[in-house]
Amino acid sequence: MENDLASSVPDAPVTSREQDAVRLLLLIRGASQKPTDLDLADPGLGKAVGVVRTQVRLQKLDFWLRNPDYLADELLTDYETSKEPALLELAGQILDSEEPEVRRYPMLRHHFGAYEPLDDALAVLRSSGLVMRRRRGTVNHVRQHDYYLTQHGDQIAQRVVSEAPVFSYYVERVALVVALADGLGGTALKKRQYLQREYAEAARGTRIGSVSTRARARLEALRAQSATNDNEGES
Repeated sequence: MENDLASSVPDAPVTSREQDAVRLLLLIRGASQKPTDLDLADPGLGKAVGVVRTQVRLQKLDFWLRNPDYLADELLTDYETSKEPALLELAGQILDSEEPEVRRYPMLRHHFGAYEPLDDALAVLRSSGLVMRRRRGTVNHVRQHDYYLTQHGDQIAQRVVSEAPVFSYYVERVALVVALADGLGGTALKKRQYLQREYAEAARGTRIGSVSTRARARLEALRAQSATNDNEGES
């Protein structure tokens, strides 16, 4: 079913299995929480150093990582609430560049929001002992998937960035995505992402469209408003 969905949407930028594997490794490393004692009691997880819980959360974090235009637009939303200049600046760094076009890899709109088949990339990570997956629930009803970063995976992730600095882009963006998510679980992230019209209105099984044009216009409007406020404050 996953492959059928993916192949039904042609003409969209795609990543290789190896690219997906590296991105997911760095995402899991950056977004993981410390495993609990109960986690580590699992004989196969003794060397786990981090965990990302639920596929929904992993997919939603990956959506912002793969779609810098949406990430920047969410930063603008937070700026409107907090008025923190750093948020406006960060959004500007993304939207003033070609990042929304060059780094954007659209995801499918699925029943539970943004979705992309992960099995092939995770197979690379799992077969190399970098990430381990655990299914929670029963044989007949899997409630959730949890993704564990192993000590070996942590070491390899550090080596990848050290030997290929180009991947530091993902380290920096993962930090931004995690800060934006601010501890939200998968369901809460899904609800936030559904507030974007282009996201919510995408037909199921199609790629979710870009918001870069709208986000850039919004950035300029907020910059103008900020400048007006600064001038009024000085007068």
